[in-house]
Amino acid sequence: MSTPAIQVSDLHKYFGEHEVLKGIDFHVNQSQVVCVIGPSGSGKSTLLRCVNRLEEPTSGKIFVEGIDITDPEVDLDAVRSRIGMVFQQFNLFPHMNVLDNLCVAQRRVKKRSKSEAVEIARQTLEKVGMADRENTYPAHLSGGQQQRVAIARALSMNPDMMLFDEPTSALDPELVGDVLAVMRDLASEGMTMMVVTHEMGFAREVGDNLVFMDDGVILEEGDPRQVLGDPQHERTKLFLSKVL
Repeated sequence: MSTPAIQVSDLHKYFGEHEVLKGIDFHVNQSQVVCVIGPSGSGKSTLLRCVNRLEEPTSGKIFVEGIDITDPEVDLDAVRSRIGMVFQQFNLFPHMNVLDNLCVAQRRVKKRSKSEAVEIARQTLEKVGMADRENTYPAHLSGGQQQRVAIARALSMNPDMMLFDEPTSALDPELVGDVLAVMRDLASEGMTMMVVTHEMGFAREVGDNLVFMDDGVILEEGDPRQVLGDPQHERTKLFLSKVL
């Protein structure tokens, strides 16, 4: 049995007095796509952000490819370099064109030469269908195009896995499909992915495992078609009756 890409054990997270995550146990296997669904405020994004330590866990353990990233001695930068992260907001540098947005972290973090960074950036832009926009500035791109550039930027770092935090929630409905198509392609190539999403069709078609969270706990998980088609928990049923 190979080491899980992500292993979360008894994870708790408090913000002040408020407990947002209440003892989460969870794992993502290599090359798996795990979709996390649930109502706003259920702790989905906090869980995702704990996985690369953007949020500091209060207690519990998180292992990334067998490395305990909650260990105070861990080299966080080295771990994070294996994890691509895509946010709701695209977080592109507005003063840089698309190509430079893709090259800056490659140069600074991966220490790649300019020519190597540019070559990799162009390959990843091709992959997400944005090769013709390398000289464009973010303000002149649609939300969907900006998000595809953000995905390309994460991919240009050659991550072992990708975390997506509701990557389509800030997009106009007609732009969602292009971003999901890129994510489908990544899944088909075997990229390990953890996706917090409201896109139930994507979860059903692409997900290997579906996790339903509410109020800081995982209430139900399993095959997406099973969970979406025949939920067992009353809270899951109520949630899905409103979103499907």
